[in-house]
Amino acid sequence: MSAWVLPDQLADVLPFEARHIEELRRVLLDSARVYGFELVMPPMLEHLESLLSGTGEALGLATFKLVDLGSGRSLGLRADTTPQVARIDAHLLNRSGPTRLCYCGPVVHTRAAHAHASREPLQFGAELYGHQGLEADVEILELVHTCLSQAGVASYSLDLADVRVVDALLAPAGLTGDAATRLHQALARKDAAAIDELTEALLPAVRDAVRALHHLFGDVSVLQRARKELPASPLLHTALDELGAIAQAAQAMGMNVGIDLADLRGYAYYTAIRFSVYATAADGVRQLELVRGGRYDEVGAIFGRRRPAVGFSIDVKELAATVQVPALRRVIRAPWGQDAGLAQAVAALRAQGHTVVSVLPGHDHEVNEFDCDRELVLVAGTWEVKPLA
Repeated sequence: MSAWVLPDQLADVLPFEARHIEELRRVLLDSARVYGFELVMPPMLEHLESLLSGTGEALGLATFKLVDLGSGRSLGLRADTTPQVARIDAHLLNRSGPTRLCYCGPVVHTRAAHAHASREPLQFGAELYGHQGLEADVEILELVHTCLSQAGVASYSLDLADVRVVDALLAPAGLTGDAATRLHQALARKDAAAIDELTEALLPAVRDAVRALHHLFGDVSVLQRARKELPASPLLHTALDELGAIAQAAQAMGMNVGIDLADLRGYAYYTAIRFSVYATAADGVRQLELVRGGRYDEVGAIFGRRRPAVGFSIDVKELAATVQVPALRRVIRAPWGQDAGLAQAVAALRAQGHTVVSVLPGHDHEVNEFDCDRELVLVAGTWEVKPLA
């Protein structure tokens, strides 16, 4: 195999595309900053037990593992930044009130999320700790809306779910352990045959309610159908009420909202509302899950400090594949030389914010990130910027 061939679903990011991604990264961080989110930079490597604490099996399978030659302890390359941010909130900041934190950096996955995904996403995220009320959930959705709008995403849809719906339905059955896990997985896959098989021995009311979940998806009217078709309980009413309030807030922002009460992705991680945002890729064909997030109040418990927490993450590389590619940056071409006047003219232009590319002797200007539409030429002893012939 050639030395320059990279592993599957890892790729170099070349000029222009890299600039596009970097500009989106700045847009996202600036959007979070105006909401008061503080930037943190956790390390790529951590002790494995800290990195995977309280995250469920899925993150463990996605994490590359290695041994620290210095200590002999197991380390992990982060596959998700949220556990690290939870550790920072719990132990390093240790604030009593709400804490807003954001980050943007690479994560590495043992397997790609889908056929076109990179195994090295550039993960931007924002997380709000310390407030239990829906105000925090709404603020996070507002920030999602701002980030996507500022990034130039023209249209997208928001899908809502809540893990407490299934918790409420299964509570009378006392289903635990492997049986509960397999049913959760069947619901997440929307595997009707497996759902029927796994609920056959449950109480009739529980069995019928769980099977009904498979059909409870669509627009916000699903919530009214759920109130009629599912057995009432305080936990179910709370979940449906909060889904309704979040959906109403999202619609007020102009979001197209869908609800799927059987969506159990991330069941072991999320504790209440979870959401995804979908948009069409620039190729006009693929539907990309641009944003995923929700409430995960247990994430800090393993660090000895259970705090309410809600947040979201975006793969900036996938975001770049969704929004329109910006026009090439217009720049000025200059000859290379040691003339003092030339050096002063170039320095003055750069100080004003212009990009000036010096053409080295014997070479043509060959780049794909810039568009040279002007040049610096000597006119009657003075260096002037002229349109490029």
